[in-house]
Amino acid sequence: MKTSRSTNREATKLAEQLAIHGGPPARSTPFTSVGDASGRDLGDEEIALLTEVVRSGNLGRHGGKMVPQFEQEYAAHQGVKHCLGVTSGTAALHTAVGALQLNPGDEIITTTVTDMGTVIAILQQNHIPIFCDVDRRTMNLDPGKLEPLITDRTRAIIAVHLFGQACDMDAIMDIARRDSLYVIEDCAQAHDAEWDGRRVGTIGDLGCFSLQQSKQITTGDGGIVITNNDDLADRARMFHDKFYDRSGENRGVLRLGVNYRMTELQGAVALAQTRKLDSILQRRRGTAELLTAYLQELPGLKPLWVHPKARHSYWIYPFQIDEEALGCSVADFRAAIQAEGLPWGTGYAGGIPICMYPAIRDHKAYGDSSFPWEAPYGRHVEYRGADYPGTLWAQANTFVMNWNEGIIESDVADMAHGFRKVTEHFAR
Repeated sequence: MKTSRSTNREATKLAEQLAIHGGPPARSTPFTSVGDASGRDLGDEEIALLTEVVRSGNLGRHGGKMVPQFEQEYAAHQGVKHCLGVTSGTAALHTAVGALQLNPGDEIITTTVTDMGTVIAILQQNHIPIFCDVDRRTMNLDPGKLEPLITDRTRAIIAVHLFGQACDMDAIMDIARRDSLYVIEDCAQAHDAEWDGRRVGTIGDLGCFSLQQSKQITTGDGGIVITNNDDLADRARMFHDKFYDRSGENRGVLRLGVNYRMTELQGAVALAQTRKLDSILQRRRGTAELLTAYLQELPGLKPLWVHPKARHSYWIYPFQIDEEALGCSVADFRAAIQAEGLPWGTGYAGGIPICMYPAIRDHKAYGDSSFPWEAPYGRHVEYRGADYPGTLWAQANTFVMNWNEGIIESDVADMAHGFRKVTEHFAR
């Protein structure tokens, strides 16, 4: 008959056995999600403002009060002069590019790792996207690789603050000012991230944010453009409103624009969410930084690296591993942690350079033409994955999981337990 001591030893041994080998997982229930109420701070405040809008009978931007109030409070939060609410993060970027009033065939440099919305904003204004490789540690645009991409057709840079971490804005702004280029900051994933004490979106000429379901604050879909430049603010406001002249002079439509007007319903939720942003970020940062502290103690793990000048806002929590130190492949490690109930995958937005999407790689924007890449408007640009080694490596070797304000300390403890089981197993 087994003694209680030997039974306890066997139970402990089983508990530490990897789930992929038959042991109990470190986490057997799902973590909170940005896709539902479990991971979102949505409630009575949003309902009260939505109710006020519905009862007013005015759901549209013009004549309403929620969108203007949201714009005023978000501008104050960011410390900028101008804020414009729009219908999505993609709409925010398109509006910002439209406000530059560039010519067809002009070139805009951006990163190889981003959402398609960044590139849509460029192509919808008939400009040519040029792609810059990334820093392997952050997957942000590598400013050391920018200058060789600049031509006499380059007019702007779109810097994407990926996953909630700011790009190296010192280097990007130095290059842009030296070459007289506009800088648009794509802050879709980075509400209230900072670079050297300054909020992202306030450093370049225009800042663009997303209010999509998964972002730090959300209206389901929605977007924001901010700037301190009066002329760009005027152009952005007219561009998103079909370029109507609403000065009272009745000059009609002044240029080609679009309709990206934020509704009062979106504005109501955006206003409530803006008032919660500090609290949401405090929770996200607290749990993410706790996880980093745990992971720093584990051999072979490379926790999230944050630039010394940056302050992260944690849309995604990424990390990498040292395969040689652990004695396992990325694929083996991924399978083991997922079996433990830790939902980290590898790669972002398809796991390839975004210029390898068929629409971009094959120049498929309009009909059966190659416009805007074709002469005389633009130039033929060949996009090849091999030109972006940093991107290929980072996409294959970076683990990613969406972060949210619903995650609590006990959730992080479960994550740390699962990572410890897996790293110790492979380290042995």
